[in-house]
Amino acid sequence: MEKTAKIYVAGHRGLAGSAIVTKLREQGYGNLLLRSHAELDLTDQAAVRAFFDQEKPEYVFLAAAKVGGILANDTYPAEFIHQNLAIQTNVIHESWRTGVKRLLYLGSSCVYPRECPQPIKEEYLLTGPLEPTNRPYALAKIAGIEMCWSYNRQYDTNYLAVMPTNLYGAGEHYDLHDSHVLPALMRKVHEAKKRGEKEVVVWGTGAARREFLYSGDMAGACVFLMTLPATQFSALVTPKTAPLINIGSGEELTIRELAEVMMRVVELRGHLVFDASKPDGTPRKVLDTSRLSALGWKPEMTLLEGIGLTYKEYLSRFG
Repeated sequence: MEKTAKIYVAGHRGLAGSAIVTKLREQGYGNLLLRSHAELDLTDQAAVRAFFDQEKPEYVFLAAAKVGGILANDTYPAEFIHQNLAIQTNVIHESWRTGVKRLLYLGSSCVYPRECPQPIKEEYLLTGPLEPTNRPYALAKIAGIEMCWSYNRQYDTNYLAVMPTNLYGAGEHYDLHDSHVLPALMRKVHEAKKRGEKEVVVWGTGAARREFLYSGDMAGACVFLMTLPATQFSALVTPKTAPLINIGSGEELTIRELAEVMMRVVELRGHLVFDASKPDGTPRKVLDTSRLSALGWKPEMTLLEGIGLTYKEYLSRFG
């Protein structure tokens, strides 16, 4: 990927997309195509076609998506499946039509079965039932993987799908209803501290196990993959298998342990209460990242360091 190449980052204002933009600029890529939702609605097929015809990007990072936590997925299933299917269908198809050299599609670890063996290998895709609370979103993301594979097989494209684990970092919106567990928990603990409260209520039993990755590390992995030599990249998008690779930290902890770390970072001395009437989601979810590790990539940020940096950013925005 040449330093002067025209690179389109779809979803550049989101958590993943903004981290990718930062990483690209750090590494000297300056010819970036960036459009906000107001400037380009990716669910609008005609608008996406006109954009690709006019700009003709050479490389595409498809980080745009409608995302959210358990509550948002359970409340707005139609929006999650419709918007994500529309976004990825339009961008992937127009990338093929205008001759994009490489495309990297960001999926999600929720594409894997709810009860699949741990750690989760790429080949476990479509081997069992999905987690019901986010099935519409997961099915949309699975369709994106299949679309990348289909275009690779039929048109000899170079479209790679990456499955990041649970992300966190600068740029979160920290909504208590729509956010994933880590940013929502950060806001909840911070606000309890501001109010002088000693009790923090956490959804679920606290027993569910999760893996978290700092957004900057995720972005580093994405740029690393997109800049692989042709022989290595081609091996990842062979027509014989789904062009799928996991991105994660390889470390896991329970939601209870995460909440305890958050209490330490925010410096709230109190106690946690777990509301078992609320769903836990998938019991355990940690990715097998051996394929990515074998290529020479590994994360740089520890969870404690990453949460500390994220909390500093939170304070700078919300006080």
